[in-house]
Amino acid sequence: MNTLLRISAWLLALALVALPVVAVLNGWVGAERWPLSRLRVTGQFERVEAAQLRAAVAPYARAGYFAVKLDEAQRAVERLPWVESAHVGKQWPDVLEVSVVEHRPFAHWGEDRMLSERGLLFPRPADLAGARLPHLDGPDARSADVVELYNECQALFAPLGYHVTYMAVDARGSWSLALDNGTEVLVGRDDARARLQRFVRVLPQLLAAQARPLDRADLRYTNGFTLAWGQPRTSSNPPALPRPLAARTRAAQASST
Repeated sequence: MNTLLRISAWLLALALVALPVVAVLNGWVGAERWPLSRLRVTGQFERVEAAQLRAAVAPYARAGYFAVKLDEAQRAVERLPWVESAHVGKQWPDVLEVSVVEHRPFAHWGEDRMLSERGLLFPRPADLAGARLPHLDGPDARSADVVELYNECQALFAPLGYHVTYMAVDARGSWSLALDNGTEVLVGRDDARARLQRFVRVLPQLLAAQARPLDRADLRYTNGFTLAWGQPRTSSNPPALPRPLAARTRAAQASST
């Protein structure tokens, strides 16, 4: 009996010692005595507002220095628009520290998302709906492949004075792109880089031999490609709106070099 009483006494003593610690760590008590009263924000960002950050972490800061759930506060910050990554910490005695890295948009992706310079996809903010950035598309898992070929094509067409404004790969692996002069290029699935290099080599000669603009090039052939030309452009005949592809005339197949 005496042994049982001693054990019970020890358990009661431990509970009396541990209970205040548990209460502080869970925010039941101590929030007013050890408050997180200051917010320190670091990072290079332009679009994330301080008011948004304060609102995101305020529910967690109220628990006080010892009870604040830093992981949950960090996830709340990372859910804010434009936030690519965040780190939330604390510094004695009353500082909650938030470090933020913003998304830096590289391109539009699909219908309603953006691709960041670090290759991350994020919802397109309303103010970027009309941003003059390239439009890329494809399965999410192939975003790095799309960016890689886009950069290579930019280097290919730049000496000719053109820029790639659209590039996509579909679920079957078939590539297509568009240039800033309105030319559409269907590349296909196989040997995409070789076909594009072959096309760029002969493009200046093809354009020099025609007074009409090139509407569409289909490179999905083993030894050549087909071309669709638009109406001749003159000072009295401004460029017309693009016609449906089915209505565009096709020129004879051009042999590869």
